[in-house]
Amino acid sequence: MADTESSAPRHVYDEILDKSLAALQACQAEHNLTSCLECEKLLDCEVRDKYVKAVYESMSHGATGDFSF
Repeated sequence: MADTESSAPRHVYDEILDKSLAALQACQAEHNLTSCLECEKLLDCEVRDKYVKAVYESMSHGATGDFSF
């Protein structure tokens, strides 16, 4: 049976997610915040946008559509 998901291994998405999370946490620490919701740049933040994208790709394994829980 052919794999319909992206050709990238599952762990690649987990590694990207881990790096994105570390960058997000570093940004929060740098700005003395415990959450992005406290930040004035919440809706215009490249670090947070990359993290959100990494979370989505980690859940969907790069495929469009449904998540794999």
